[in-house]
Amino acid sequence: MEHRRLGTSDLELPVATFGAWAIGGLFWGGTDDQQAIEAIHAAIDHGVDAIDTAPIYGRGHSETVVGQAIRGKRDKLKILTKCGIRWDIDEGEHHFTLPAPGGGEVTAHRFLKADSVIHECEQSLKRLDIDVIDLYQVHTPSESATAEETMGALVKLQQQGKIRHIGVSNYNSRQMAAALEHAPVVSNQIMYSALIREIEKDELPFCRKHGLGVICYSPMALGLLSGKMTMDRTFPETDIRSRKQWFQPENRKRILDTLETIRPLADRHKATLGQLAIAWVIAQEGITTALVGARNAAQAVENAAAAALRLSPEDVQFIGQAFAELNMPR
Repeated sequence: MEHRRLGTSDLELPVATFGAWAIGGLFWGGTDDQQAIEAIHAAIDHGVDAIDTAPIYGRGHSETVVGQAIRGKRDKLKILTKCGIRWDIDEGEHHFTLPAPGGGEVTAHRFLKADSVIHECEQSLKRLDIDVIDLYQVHTPSESATAEETMGALVKLQQQGKIRHIGVSNYNSRQMAAALEHAPVVSNQIMYSALIREIEKDELPFCRKHGLGVICYSPMALGLLSGKMTMDRTFPETDIRSRKQWFQPENRKRILDTLETIRPLADRHKATLGQLAIAWVIAQEGITTALVGARNAAQAVENAAAAALRLSPEDVQFIGQAFAELNMPR
């Protein structure tokens, strides 16, 4: 598995990092913990030695499952998690209210006061059952605290040895610049795929200019570019995909039709369409790693194999142009 240095840090990440969003269950209509653990083990066995998670993924459940899966393997792995989205308090800015698996609703707030950041870190360490977090990321911007206060808390955690490196997620260039004034931020985690390209205008150029690593989530656009999605697939209201405009019938058809135009390229590479989508992201200048989620071992093995796929500049251009013509907003 190829590894790349994350920004100016000494952290080397595989070009495909295990994304533990789906195994939290929340947003994805539930999960099977045993299959999730098997998926993580399969990914590790195939060279994926980094795992990205967050407290809000299943309200702590994803971190707990990751903690169980990595027991006895911690020294070989890099663990990435986040702070800043709270479901257990009413402070801060409303972030979302969604139906929860099993009934009821989940309401979350963006909250980045110093005490909250420190509390979240301590809770994550307990759930993950580890002593230090390799990359601790602010999950999303919030006006609940100044950049100075939030970054100050992260620097304190770094000085205490509870986190190794500081990152952000979903930050634009202005927000990244403000964060860099107060902390040695090494990365930004942002949504990026051949379908969703908004970061090419602002965030990606900023990261390249300032030497920040770029961690890309949803390289397969929540599975839409996997080649396994059909027009008749439906999603429960507890699944985030039921709310995404890409999955609405008219848009979904356009996207699936576009996938068919690049299927011959996938066939030539003896790859799946999903592997092609992941490889396209990894091939972009300035990208450190793509987060690849999996809910079972077979998916984990397939996604890890995408890291070995080598696309020519012509392949990259062909795929990019095909999806650029859709002009699909985030």
